[in-house]
Amino acid sequence: MRVLLIYPIFPTSFWSFEKAVQGIGKKAFMPPLSLITVAALLPQDWKFRLRDRNIEAVTEEDWEWADMVMLSGMLAQKEDFLGQIAEAKARGKKVAVGGPYATSLPNDFHEAGVDYLVLDEGENTIPLFLEALENDENSGIFRSSEKPEVTGTPVPRYDLLDMDAYFLMAIQYSRGCPFRCEFCDIIVLYGRKPRTKVAGQVNAELDRLMELGWRGGIFFVDDNFIGNKRTVKPFLRDLIKWQEDNGYPFSFTTEASIDMAGDDELLELMGLAKFSTVFIGIETPDTDSLALTLKHQNNRKPMNESLEKIAKSGLRIMAGFIIGFDDEKKGAGQRVYEFANENAIPGVTFSMLQALPGTALWDRLKEEGRLLDDANLNQTTLLNFVPTRPVEDIAEEYVKAFWDLYDPKNYLGRVYRHFRMVGTAKVHSDPELRKRLANQHKTDFDVKGILFGLKMLWKLGFLRSSRFVFWKYLYGMFKHNRGGIGNFLSFAAFIEHFLPYRKLVKKEIQEQLERRMAAKADMLEPDLELTEELASDIKWHKAS
Repeated sequence: MRVLLIYPIFPTSFWSFEKAVQGIGKKAFMPPLSLITVAALLPQDWKFRLRDRNIEAVTEEDWEWADMVMLSGMLAQKEDFLGQIAEAKARGKKVAVGGPYATSLPNDFHEAGVDYLVLDEGENTIPLFLEALENDENSGIFRSSEKPEVTGTPVPRYDLLDMDAYFLMAIQYSRGCPFRCEFCDIIVLYGRKPRTKVAGQVNAELDRLMELGWRGGIFFVDDNFIGNKRTVKPFLRDLIKWQEDNGYPFSFTTEASIDMAGDDELLELMGLAKFSTVFIGIETPDTDSLALTLKHQNNRKPMNESLEKIAKSGLRIMAGFIIGFDDEKKGAGQRVYEFANENAIPGVTFSMLQALPGTALWDRLKEEGRLLDDANLNQTTLLNFVPTRPVEDIAEEYVKAFWDLYDPKNYLGRVYRHFRMVGTAKVHSDPELRKRLANQHKTDFDVKGILFGLKMLWKLGFLRSSRFVFWKYLYGMFKHNRGGIGNFLSFAAFIEHFLPYRKLVKKEIQEQLERRMAAKADMLEPDLELTEELASDIKWHKAS
């Protein structure tokens, strides 16, 4: 069997970082871990070709070569996902799909003419799919309500990747999250009981990446790395030993809940393992909204204190924020902007709330007749439901806050203050080990990285209107935290992505708002038939 694995295009988003990654000779931020894991779960005497359309096109020779086409992806990849299915079907190819988008909205793929829907988690459903192939079944839907243990998951087929094309490599330790945030689909897809790999599995994956020549950053794609606190500390101790035995070849990034701040030992172990960055879902500084959406872990301690503690442990912080919660008070966008500035959070993902299929939020809004359409997780999308305050107000606050967050002077100020704070970390009592770890945490530059750094120095230091602020902060880093200058420059360079992206956010949100308002105005004409979705929208606004 010759299998063509296709990963659809991600539209430009906060996480794409095109200008930054292209500037150092890379093509995409991260590889498709889902597809190389699927390849490892399939029979190893099959032949595989991987085409990540974020870095390369699918050629006619690829289509001719393939006996079957397999795709996986997220809802944000919908347009290209369905487009590639159409291309495959037009060539008479059998098509199998899986992943979070297909699992959440399988009807989209029925309509697209997909032959095999291999849904939920592949450890359970791929064997069912293979059995169907052995029985010469031409189609099928394969599902499992059971959550598999991941202790038997094989090493992903990293050898299928063009390793030089990616800024970060990807790896997974756990699936699932113990919390029950109303808007989150992770607990729907992967459950509330976090399942983890054993250290030997992860070590084997790291060994494989070493063999293939990877050095540098690795993203633990876990949605909450510390979700299983019983296993994470022993795992980190094993990871520290692996790093020490192999000369600390990798630095790690991950996602975790803010309650990590309450565990000093956990923070120290993450520092010793060379975790450099953590993404934290703040969502909103409004405690009432956090309570309403059941994100109680963010209300247990003052978030500003927790964030400062995490940063001072040596971890760089990126954070996610959302606007549009029910009963949200006016000025929510400004409060997000002020919170990010006050807490010196450099990387701020900000979006309007989306009701995702299968979540508690989706079910509640559906029952209330407030859903409008499918979700889209990019920052360029209006809410997909009728909010409790005018959507025009939410959109205006959102666009203004996003614009101000990535004003060059504001952004550089947050980057500077953040790395002054991170620079105070002492991750170990042993001064020799602390010195060695400090050296390991310095940014590694190859020739392309140096050239990109010089290019950014020219742009930020001479061409941008914020050049005086840039030199002021660079001097401050030289004076107070020379070891953090590389990190400061790396994060400062991301402004090259955020400046055009904030323009795109503003343009697309305004256009969507105009279309929605025009549609509402047209619907109010007595001779026009109301659609069910917009009728619910109008009814809700009248009632409120």
